[in-house]
This record gives sequence, structure tokens and C-alpha cells, in this order.
Amino acid sequence: MSAKIDLARDECWMRVALGEGRLALGRSSPNPAVGCVLVRRGAEVARGHTARVGGPHAEVEALRAMMAGGKSARGATAYVTLEPCSHFGRTPPCADALIDAGIARAVVGCRDPHPLVAGRGLRKLRHAGVRVDVGVLEADCTDSLRGFFSVASTGLPFVHLKMAATLDGRIASRTGESRWISGAASRHVVQSMRSRSDAVLVGIGTVLADDPRLTCRLAGAAQPLRVVLDPQLRTPSRARVLAGRGRALIVGSRSAPPARRRALEKAGAEVWAMNTHGRLGWRRLLERLSASGVLEVLVEGGAAVAASALRAGVVRRVSIFYNPRLMGGDGVPMLASLGVRRPAEAPALRTLRFGRVSQVDRADPLQDDWLWEGEPL
Repeated sequence: MSAKIDLARDECWMRVALGEGRLALGRSSPNPAVGCVLVRRGAEVARGHTARVGGPHAEVEALRAMMAGGKSARGATAYVTLEPCSHFGRTPPCADALIDAGIARAVVGCRDPHPLVAGRGLRKLRHAGVRVDVGVLEADCTDSLRGFFSVASTGLPFVHLKMAATLDGRIASRTGESRWISGAASRHVVQSMRSRSDAVLVGIGTVLADDPRLTCRLAGAAQPLRVVLDPQLRTPSRARVLAGRGRALIVGSRSAPPARRRALEKAGAEVWAMNTHGRLGWRRLLERLSASGVLEVLVEGGAAVAASALRAGVVRRVSIFYNPRLMGGDGVPMLASLGVRRPAEAPALRTLRFGRVSQVDRADPLQDDWLWEGEPL
């Protein structure tokens, strides 16, 4: 019975650490968005999350907050969503900092896959006499750090594909009208998705049709890199995606007119010249984004870009907001051709979750949406 009570207590504090780590999502890349909570005699001593790159990691931030409050971590338990690092990088080892602070126990959500850590932080803590327990809410911790894990295991950022469609899979009417397929509550969820992403990506068709900002409008949120796949650099120099805080990146082909490149750069955009067609093209783009510090990419469309990403096999998660309306065969489908000849060839996704997204304003003429999320098998 006591073991169950201890596990419940550990899970409770790890959820606090997870919440703290979420404050770093979209801000700490390429470092993982880790959360740490120091607990002593059943009460919180301090908490911290990973600072911007070059700044302290979560454990050190928590220890600094502890010292600022005039408290001590001696004999405390450190709840950390990711294994404390054991090597010198931009900052000293976090495992050493916890040992020097005198913690008695470390509860770790998941092991660090980075080859410079990979269990060394856990061994260092144990060698110093610290009790270490690993795997508390491991699935939740791993998911919160999915971009970091993706880059560590594949070299590519985690690609999250988001779509909004009617019940029959249409994203716009035959005239191209798409505002608003989804309701206000769903759009708020999308803002949360943007807030945890390092980059938001669309195709030129979406820019020309909707003129989106692609910014995160949540208070205090960091702004993701705004990426437009635009082979011939047709993005207007006055497009809203080029305005506002944060960086805008236009990815064109090498055959794009040089004058258009100069106009976009004059408007403040960064322009890359590369082929993004097919599996190899996507991989090259994602590798370059990873090299620039991107851990997670949110692909928001349109139909051609979504289909291209699925065909290339780079999508790790799919989120579809379904609105219970029917638009019919003359509406714009949410996916362009996938080249499927037989049903058995269709990409298969396992269901992660399915639930209702209720409108904040019940007077909204749109009905509640339904959010389905899945992962490729």
C-alpha cells in the first residue's frame, strides 16, 4: 500500500515538473524543454525550467530560485522530466549541481538519449549516494520532449501535421472560402500547438489564398519561425507572413527569379534555395531546419503540402479538427493526391485520442468541433 501511495505522490510532483517544462516549449531549442521541482519534507522548495539556449538548465534554474528564497535542497527530492546532464556543454553538468546541493533523491521522467548523457547522469547521481528512480510518467515526459527525442534519434525535427476540415474532409468551398471551417475553441488549441513549435510551415497556396500571419497570439508566447514552401518565390512582399515579430523563411527553388528573391529579402525574409520535392527534398529541408535549432515543426497546409509530407514519410503526428458540416464533392479536399492505387497502400494511422472541442462562445454559429489525433504506424 505504501508503494502505491509513494507512486501517486511521485506522479503528482512529476506533473508539476511537466507543467514547468511546458513553459520552455518553443523557447529553449535546441535544448530540451525540461522542468524541475525540488521537494523537501513534502513541500515545494523551488522549481525551474530550461532557459533560452546558452542559459541555465532546469535543475540549475530551480537551485537558483531555491537560493534566492533562502532555502536549502539538502535532503530534498528533485523531480526532473529528463535525466540530468553529466557533461560540460554550454553550461556545467546538472548532475553535479544537484549533488553539490545535497539532494537525497532524484525522480527522473525519462532517460536522455543524447550520446554524451545516455545514462551517465543517472550513474553519477547514484555513485554520489543519491537514490534515483526513473520512469515516472515516462510517456508524458517523452511526449513533452518529442522534438528533442526526434532529433536525437533521427536527426530530423518532430513533424506535426494539423488540418481542419468538414466531416467529409473539405478545407474550403469551391470558391476557395475557408474562414472559418473550425470554431473559435479549435483555433485556440491551434495557438497552443504553435506555442510549443519552433517552426510553422505552409505552402504558397495557403499564403496566396488566406494571407495568414502564422504567429502565435497567446500572451507571452515565443514566436515560431514562419516557413513558406514557395518554389517560384510568389510570396507578395506585403504578405502578412513577413510582418510582425519573429523570423520569416521562404524556401524557393534554385530556378526562382533572382529579382523576387531580392524583393523578399528587402521585405525582411530569409530565403533558402533548395529542392523540397519528395522524400529526399523534405529530409534536406528538415535537416537544415534542425541545424538551425528547430526541434518541432507544425505543418498547417494546404492540401498539397500536407500530402507531400505524408508521401515523404516525415509526419510523426496528425491532428484533424473536424467540423460537423458537409461541403460536398465540389469542395477542396484536405489532401492532394497520395498516389494510392489500392486501399491497402493507404497510409495507416493509429488513433491516439478523439474528443470534442467545445466552443467558448455558445452563441458561435459553428457547432462544436471534434479533434482526432493519430500517429503513422
